Amino acid sequence: MCSVLSRARRWAFAFHVLTRQQHTAWESDHHGRLYTGHIQTSPVQKALLAVGSGIAALQNPYRHDMVAVLGETTGHLALVKLRNRMRNNPEGYTILIERPRIQVSTLDLSWMSALPDGSLGREYLCFLEKNKVTPDTRANVKFVDDEELAYVMQRYREVHDLLHTLLGMPTNMLGEVAVKMFEAAQTGLPMCILGAILGPLRLSTSRLQKLTTSLGPWALHSGIHSRCVLSVFYERRWEQNLEDLREELNIEPPPFTLPANSKRPS
Repeated sequence: MCSVLSRARRWAFAFHVLTRQQHTAWESDHHGRLYTGHIQTSPVQKALLAVGSGIAALQNPYRHDMVAVLGETTGHLALVKLRNRMRNNPEGYTILIERPRIQVSTLDLSWMSALPDGSLGREYLCFLEKNKVTPDTRANVKFVDDEELAYVMQRYREVHDLLHTLLGMPTNMLGEVAVKMFEAAQTGLPMCILGAILGPLRLSTSRLQKLTTSLGPWALHSGIHSRCVLSVFYERRWEQNLEDLREELNIEPPPFTLPANSKRPS
């Protein structure tokens, strides 16, 4: 156990040094950036970042920064497929062109709070309030070496809480694992697949039984058979009824309701 912790500390230190060196180098050379905040890395550096962030995320799934780095350094092929799916969908193509962001500064919270109960915008706000989360908690992409793919990854992060809303899942561990299973089937991102496989190991026996007997199969089925959730221009659908949107996307309601929990992994 001590040797494992020792190796994890060494990986974490290496990760810190590498990101700090890369950040300093690119801060002094704005012409080399593909987008704001981009940090160029070699394949070897990406591998080191992936291993180091993976170990840190396994030790503490609440380390959002480590989960983010893991997703960026391992997700290239999946991001290409997601980008192509968005390009082949009129609504998704519009998103790629206009590049909307889901942040507090881009949302009219007063208007959304006045929407009818059951609308996407109203239910999304209720989710944020019940689970004590904000859309501004999602880190900006840094290690994806393609400007358009970097936006796809950013969009994935910023619609994550909307997926919780669509799926009716809170941010407790069971809810997060269910969402990760949906995302794994829907996106193919290695980070999501890893979370879907390892997340259940952190569940109690009773919650694991709920996951394996009903919640997990429902999440996987919905992820496989639903429309591409990144190709939905949510900002133009706040007034749409949530149940109608679920039906449009071919997402079935969850088999049972889970209580909200303010503690969220990622």
